[in-house]
Amino acid sequence: MNVGGEHYRTVWMEGTAVYMINQNKLPFRFEILKSENHWETCMAITDMAVRGAGALGVAAGFAMAQAFLLSTGKNKLVLIREARQDIESTRPTARNLFYAVERVYMAGLNSPEQALAEALKIAEEDASSSQKIGETGAELIGKKANILTHCNAGWLAFTDYGTALSPVYTAKNQGKDVFVYVDETRPRSQGGRLTAWELENEMVPHVVIADNTAASLMAGKKVDMVIVGADRIAANGDTANKIGTLGLAVLAKEFGIPFYVAAPLSTFDISISSGKDIVIEERSGNEVMYQSGADINGNIVKIRVNNPGSKAYNPAFDVTPAKYITAIITEKGIIKPGSVSIKRVFENY
Repeated sequence: MNVGGEHYRTVWMEGTAVYMINQNKLPFRFEILKSENHWETCMAITDMAVRGAGALGVAAGFAMAQAFLLSTGKNKLVLIREARQDIESTRPTARNLFYAVERVYMAGLNSPEQALAEALKIAEEDASSSQKIGETGAELIGKKANILTHCNAGWLAFTDYGTALSPVYTAKNQGKDVFVYVDETRPRSQGGRLTAWELENEMVPHVVIADNTAASLMAGKKVDMVIVGADRIAANGDTANKIGTLGLAVLAKEFGIPFYVAAPLSTFDISISSGKDIVIEERSGNEVMYQSGADINGNIVKIRVNNPGSKAYNPAFDVTPAKYITAIITEKGIIKPGSVSIKRVFENY
């Protein structure tokens, strides 16, 4: 995607260093973060300087490659195994992270060069899959459509293109009249900060809405479809995504609005039968108690917004049962939720 007329990917690797767009600074400041080793990349993942299913997978793959490239001495393999544990402990819900680490680790057992090659291959596959998801998903969008999305599943969440936003970008480029309602997505406001920033860059008409506005919009017949991303999809189609997604799915079902999940096949975890087996990450309550933004001078500041004597509960994800999902948009086409249809796709994957 282009920023200020220059093409960027969300995360990339040069030599042994990993570079990424620092998403914690957006939309107030565009900044590139450099990670010199796997531990620094782990910290970037944990702190959410890089986030989103595909981008997490690519960053984790690069971190695993860094471990192979930079570990030395007779205890090298021990250090690499410890590095793998460090990387996999950063974001427990994200399926793409574990998928990428496993692939790079197995390749790296042959040589550090093969680890790097595998990590770079995963990045290319991620961008390609996202582009194809856009092409497939755009077929579901009419000549004029009002689309509601939650959190950020655009190009910032992947190497390029994105998933939930990729069909929107493709539809716009096809000349379709698309309008997007952007859930702000508390507590970290990735919708209001990241999705809105992306859509502005791509000149897609949109408005940011409070998360609790969706029901009234749907009741007023102002939403034609919902498209969201995913962080892990079970074998039956149950989907973990940013907290609040489940509520949107229930509302869409009630009002007869199509609810689509857009995700590459690398986000599926067919080793688990249902969403009951998905581990849900619980993050610090400080994300609820404090909010960050820019003051009138453009300085990024953090302020307390809730009662100082209270505690906060902060699960990062919820699970949407397959029965609420109209279809899953993948790089291999449209998949109807359900164990049989998903199994059939993976038999040929």
